[in-house]
Amino acid sequence: MKKYLWIVLVTFCFSVTSCNELAPKVNAPQNYTGDSYSDVFEGFWNGMNMNYVFWDVDPTNWNQVYSTYQPQFANLSAVSSANNQLAEQYFTAMTAALIDSHYTLTFELTGDMVSPALNRKLSIDKQYPDSIYSLPTNFFTSVVTKNYIDASSLKTGTDSITLDGSKTVFTILMGTIQSNILYLHFNYFAFSQAGTNTAPLLNSFFATVADLPSTIKGIVIDVRENGGGEVTDLDYLVGSMVTTPVTYGYTHSKSGIGRLDYTPWEPAIVSPQPGAVSIQVPIVALADHLSISLAELTTLAIKTLPNGKFIGTTTWGANGPLLPVTYLNGGQFTVGSTSFGANGYMFVYTSSASFKATNGLVYEGVGIPPDSWVPETGAAYDQGVDLQLAAAVNYINSR
Repeated sequence: MKKYLWIVLVTFCFSVTSCNELAPKVNAPQNYTGDSYSDVFEGFWNGMNMNYVFWDVDPTNWNQVYSTYQPQFANLSAVSSANNQLAEQYFTAMTAALIDSHYTLTFELTGDMVSPALNRKLSIDKQYPDSIYSLPTNFFTSVVTKNYIDASSLKTGTDSITLDGSKTVFTILMGTIQSNILYLHFNYFAFSQAGTNTAPLLNSFFATVADLPSTIKGIVIDVRENGGGEVTDLDYLVGSMVTTPVTYGYTHSKSGIGRLDYTPWEPAIVSPQPGAVSIQVPIVALADHLSISLAELTTLAIKTLPNGKFIGTTTWGANGPLLPVTYLNGGQFTVGSTSFGANGYMFVYTSSASFKATNGLVYEGVGIPPDSWVPETGAAYDQGVDLQLAAAVNYINSR
């Protein structure tokens, strides 16, 4: 549970070419005070009404939510453990169907956290009886490195990093497969924090890309179970393999306090990096249902390339950018006065802009579908087989 919750909470910041051309700021409140459960409900409902960016596509009837829950919160009188438990149950129920898959509620009084997307994921039945919901912790060391990466080319490294205020471990695995496929796996987008053990690996990968040997028939970028991270890494990674800008989607945000006040859709673009080369061989993104946030957008950017392909399973579905409220007219806010605690009653963590793909579809809460659907299975793992990586190798060798 902690693993999944951490992945959901990894901050994903996102840039678009029109950052300096956003609609004029409005004085929409970002924090909503109040000393009672009824005040908290009113503040939360209004905060969502103004700051939530998916009302144009979210099926939740927010007016009906008000009619249903306003009387129930009004019946909660003094602050108590029992009433607080009921309030948390109400908030959990009223947000259960929201499509924002970054969305998280954190309650100050108890420290409890609610992630609607996580709750939905954990309740979904496996699509195949033998499918692996989460790759075993030793999957990459026991299967990928042992049975796929050329031993003479294998490079691995780990460094301690900080994401969203918490310490974690950044891991990189790279090498070649069958001497003709360049492979890179990493668990977070944290290139700027690469240290003694990981920076040389990244340097080696990008140096190889910049002067790709003629023997290399394809490149595999493996972001399975990658929790997202630093926005600049999208340009740094994909932008090193293209020499012209690539539009892979569009974003828009709130332009006013009205529920359906939005800015125009603006292109989300991969920008070529200094020294970038135009890679012509197949580039395969490996991603799965635990590839989240920037991992999803990177997968989509690769999928958009003429020589790109996405192999694996449908991603998590958290595509909305997250930026400080000083930049956009929506996103995260707090509810309740300090009478509940130093940070009020509740912190609402929600996307500050909406994203859609170039095909016009919004994959928030749904996930990005692969070009080639290949689930991992326990039976294959027991035999030392990585079905998704094997599919990528077969695809590249068939080109």
